[in-house]
Amino acid sequence: MNALKLRIFELPPIGTNAYLLLNESTGEAALFDAPFGAYEEVDKVLERAQSELTGVWLTHGHWDHMLDAHAFNTAGIPVYGHREDERFINHPERMAAFSIPGMSFQPARLDGYLEHAQVLTILGHTVEVRHVPGHSPGSVAFVFPDLRWVISGDVVFAGSVGRTDFPGCSHEVLMQSIAEHILPLEDDYVLYPGHGPKTTIGKERGLNPFIRGY
Repeated sequence: MNALKLRIFELPPIGTNAYLLLNESTGEAALFDAPFGAYEEVDKVLERAQSELTGVWLTHGHWDHMLDAHAFNTAGIPVYGHREDERFINHPERMAAFSIPGMSFQPARLDGYLEHAQVLTILGHTVEVRHVPGHSPGSVAFVFPDLRWVISGDVVFAGSVGRTDFPGCSHEVLMQSIAEHILPLEDDYVLYPGHGPKTTIGKERGLNPFIRGY
């Protein structure tokens, strides 16, 4: 099994995490989420590593996770996301009321759709797509069974869960998504959220006040 390097970028304006996976032996890379500044930061890393980006996979379509998606479109890098969030990706200004004043929004496009239970091969690793709505209609989590990772977007954080006061949100639906598609993972899975530090399923199962008892 090939070894991956994981680079984590915490990007402005509100500290959104982007995750860049690098396989320097094959010269391939994959990006999860495209916050503001991601294109420039990722390009620097790819140049140093002499690697090529194979695609961008979005956890969801909220503005802080896709502001640079248009730049990857322009560069010919395929961008993938769930169909239910395409309206936000094509028209990010719909989330302007929930952004920082003065932000500039560039529409982006999806080159392919992610579906629940879809199994991808990314950089030689199996990745399971889990549709986890609630924070947004099209939120997805990416589960790496062999690496014991889950890139969860804004579904679960260290000690918290995603907001549900945005259009198309539902706290009840979010908690159902977590109970059905996140918590069944074993305790040793490392959870990489859309904001804040990494954690583990076991830690959140035991300590997260929002999900204890689920």
